[in-house]
Amino acid sequence: MLIIQPSGGLCNRMRVINSAWELAKKRGERLIVLWYLCPELNCSFEALFRPVKEIRIINIRSLKDPRKLFYQLIARQRFGNDDILNHKTDGILHQDFYESLKNPVYLFTWEHFYPSHDYHFYVPAAPLQKRIDLMTASFGKRCVGVHIRRTDNTVSMGKSTTEQFVALMKQELAAHPETCFFLATDDNKEEAFLRKTFPGRIISNELRVQNRDSIEGMQDALIDLWCLAASRKIIGSYWSSFTDTAADMGGIEKVIAGD
Repeated sequence: MLIIQPSGGLCNRMRVINSAWELAKKRGERLIVLWYLCPELNCSFEALFRPVKEIRIINIRSLKDPRKLFYQLIARQRFGNDDILNHKTDGILHQDFYESLKNPVYLFTWEHFYPSHDYHFYVPAAPLQKRIDLMTASFGKRCVGVHIRRTDNTVSMGKSTTEQFVALMKQELAAHPETCFFLATDDNKEEAFLRKTFPGRIISNELRVQNRDSIEGMQDALIDLWCLAASRKIIGSYWSSFTDTAADMGGIEKVIAGD
């Protein structure tokens, strides 16, 4: 049995679960996911996605939850994020490490440790899928996704400036005048500026809730992610799992502003 507690935001968790599923298949083991509701993602799995049959997902609201403590107690080995980071190269766990794992094993990480492009676990809950469908129906002939990360990622802010996004968006319009842009951002000032700079070209979830410490905020984040993945191409933020995951989900080209 493989027990995993994915950490971080939505996309980090999705990629960790994908990795854990690949590892569980390699080892022929059952996968149990402890989905921790906390300030960075305060929303149950089922409030975002439809139920998953292949794996067991347990929502926990405390690090002292008896179910979490039970799985930690029965695990023959427990590994944290540093252990995963120190035993992988180019995103892949070293073979000698994963073959040495003793069943059951408990992993806590936000690291992506097996490459996987299989997102079949993640089917948005029906009410969210309806909102996604309504949004993407307005995309027209050619819609390019734009993901601007601002409020909580200083690395991204320093690398992917507003001027660089504007330049790349103007390049898209010069090459394809019919282009519109789906904008996903955590900064309302950025959105207001881009609407002024590209009048009539910006589509967004205008009533979104920015706070990730709420169900509504996380649901709006999921809608943004799925809409980005449905675009023709993504102009994204540097060092952002949100940008990377959207492009990977959609199998589409991404260009990183400032890269």
